[in-house]
Amino acid sequence: MSWTENLPTVRGKLLLDEELGPYTWFRVGGKADALFIPADEDDLIDFLKALPAEVPVYPLGVGSNVIVRDGGVAGVVIRLAGRAWGQVVADGLTVTAGAGALDSMVARASAKAGIAGMEFYAGIPGSIGGALTMNAGCYGSETKDILVSARGVNRKGEKVELTNEQFGYTYRHSNAPIDIIWIEATYQGTADAPEAVAARIAEITSRRETTQPIREKTGGSTFKNPEGHSSWKLVDQAGWRGKMFRMTGGGAMFSELHSNFMINPGEATAADLEGLGEVVRQDVFSKTGIQLSWEIKRIGRPG
Repeated sequence: MSWTENLPTVRGKLLLDEELGPYTWFRVGGKADALFIPADEDDLIDFLKALPAEVPVYPLGVGSNVIVRDGGVAGVVIRLAGRAWGQVVADGLTVTAGAGALDSMVARASAKAGIAGMEFYAGIPGSIGGALTMNAGCYGSETKDILVSARGVNRKGEKVELTNEQFGYTYRHSNAPIDIIWIEATYQGTADAPEAVAARIAEITSRRETTQPIREKTGGSTFKNPEGHSSWKLVDQAGWRGKMFRMTGGGAMFSELHSNFMINPGEATAADLEGLGEVVRQDVFSKTGIQLSWEIKRIGRPG
C-alpha cells in the first residue's frame, strides 16, 4: 500500500497529486504527491506525528523564491496559508508575526505602531517563514538585524524555539535545522513617528516598482551577490539581459529591467528557468572567474 493511501486525518486541506505551479510566482512546475494546508498549529503537529517518518516534507510559503521542477515534488508539501498563519501583532516595540504573513504586512504593521527597523521588509516579496530560513534582506538590512526569536515544529511534530543567535545567520543563510517548519517570529524595533516609518516604506516600495519586474512571473533575485560584486552587473556584462533561452518550453530570460531577475515571459518550463540559470553561471565564470550562487531555491524532480 502506498503511503498516500493511509494519510492522517486532518482538519485543514490535504490534496493529492496537486499541481504546484499555481502556488509559485514563476507559475511552473509539476505536482506534489500531496499538498497539506493545515488549519492551525495543532493540525500541523498532529499530521507530522502521524506521517510515516520516511515520507519527505517540504514547506512552501508564497512561492516567491522557488522553482518547482517539472517532475514535481516527492512527499508532502506543506503550505501555511490563511488567517491562522498570517496574524501580525504589535506590542510596544515588539512585533509578532505568523510564518504565513507577507513580509510587506509586517512592514506596514510596524509603521502603524510607530516601530522602526522593519521597513526593508516592504521590499521583499515573500513571507515570514521564508525570511527566517534564508535571512532575507534588502537595501542594507537583513532579518538577523531585527529578529528576537522564532517558534517552529520539526519533522517529528515537536515544538522548537530558537533565538536570533541560535540561527547562526550569515548572508542569505541560516544554520537552523532544515527540518523545522516555522510557525511564528518575534521582532524588536525602535520607536519612531508612524508617518516617518510609513514614508520610508513608501520610498522602498516606489524604488522596487521602478527597478524590478514585479508584475512579471519572476522569483526575485536569482543569484546571491558574490563578495565585492553585484550579480546583476555580472549577468549584464556577460550579455544575458533580455536574452531568451529555451530547453523544453517557451523559454525564459533575465529581465530587461533588472538583470538578476529571471522571468517566465509566457510558457517557460522549470527546465527553461533552471537551465538558463546554470548556463549563465557557467558563462559568467568562464568570463570572469567569479562563481555565482543560486539564491532561488530549486526543489523536486526533473521532468
